[in-house]
Amino acid sequence: MRKSIFALLLLAVVAGSFYYYIRYEYKPKPAVVRELDESIRRENEKLIAAQIIANELKQVTRLIEGNLAQSQRDSLAEDASLPFMNQMTDILRDHNIDLKVIEPGRRKNFNTYIATPYAMEVYTSYRSLVNFLNDVEKSNRLVTLDKFELSSQVKQVQAMAKDGLTDKRPMSLELSTLTLIKQK
Repeated sequence: MRKSIFALLLLAVVAGSFYYYIRYEYKPKPAVVRELDESIRRENEKLIAAQIIANELKQVTRLIEGNLAQSQRDSLAEDASLPFMNQMTDILRDHNIDLKVIEPGRRKNFNTYIATPYAMEVYTSYRSLVNFLNDVEKSNRLVTLDKFELSSQVKQVQAMAKDGLTDKRPMSLELSTLTLIKQK
């Protein structure tokens, strides 16, 4: 019993000492220092945001420079760009997408850019299609997905199931490359 009372008394003395130290001896940061700490934190957030924006601007600049033609007769503005079709077939192959047809269309001239359409028919799963579109978006060309069509007639699905292609579906895509024309 005596040991318990002694332990409680010792605990009260330690707690009282701790309270005294925190209340009277320990000095918190002055208000000026707290305000400066908060100001530094806000400025660091602004700096990080500016660095992110600068990095994205570099990527946008690189993308624009890679898709900027000097005139409408520039090689970048040609119909049926063979390097672009090769790049698309490589990406399709990387995602195990069966390409049935890829056909370039007639280019459409606008004041500030040229759009060259490409019609594609593929056999693919939804996941592979999404991964393909993500990689196309990350490519060095400006590309838009103009049209997407999923063909799922019962007879086609049954025929594909017999061939063991249960997860792949016939799909039609229409992509357009955009070539910016340098303004004089």
